[in-house]
Amino acid sequence: MALPQRTKRAGYAIHTLTASGAVMGMLALQSIFNDDVRSALIWLIVSQVLDGLDGPVARKFDVVIHAPRIDGHVLDLVVDYVTCVVVPIAFMIHFKMLPAHFEIALAGLTFMFSALWFARTDLETEDSWFNGFPAAWNLAVPSLYVAHATSTQVAIVIFVLCVSQLTTFQFPHIVKAKWMRNVTLPFGIIYLIDLAYISFSYNNNSGIQLGQVTGSILFSFPIYALGLGAIRTFRMRKSA
Repeated sequence: MALPQRTKRAGYAIHTLTASGAVMGMLALQSIFNDDVRSALIWLIVSQVLDGLDGPVARKFDVVIHAPRIDGHVLDLVVDYVTCVVVPIAFMIHFKMLPAHFEIALAGLTFMFSALWFARTDLETEDSWFNGFPAAWNLAVPSLYVAHATSTQVAIVIFVLCVSQLTTFQFPHIVKAKWMRNVTLPFGIIYLIDLAYISFSYNNNSGIQLGQVTGSILFSFPIYALGLGAIRTFRMRKSA
């Protein structure tokens, strides 16, 4: 039975919404090349919001049935690689966040390990936990930048997260992971709001000084996610 044109249009409109994330990535790249830190941070936040919205909307409208000519999963991975990997690495290089002698090596490592992570067959567990760091460089890099992390600190964080991408250390999917979701989801939303506020408040001339509240939230959520992941990983290995 043929599908109604209205449902087909809705399905492809949702795919278009997902694909528009690549445009947000292009705008972020343009801002980087224009030395406009504030706009680059904002466009990265916008792309993250789009990425968080399109999945639930796609599942609600069942785009697999209504728009079958486009593979939403592949489309999402392509857009995510642009916005979560390519743009943040360009940000790191352009704004000299990495040690000069290791800049290309670390950037190349991030590209390579992230590509391998996106191609993992066990990328996500059945109960929506990620195996390895989920290439969320679009959050990690801006957080390190506004926190005024030194190039050495950035290099250490980048290296550790890259290595973790080939491990089974588990990170929670903020929306879908059920265990501790009543804490993880609101905490993750608060973190994103905090990072958005910092991005909008950033001044291209004077930068930004983190307040006690904004700074605490910026650091505490990643620590929480790592701690939760460590507990989850330990439990899974113990029960294996």
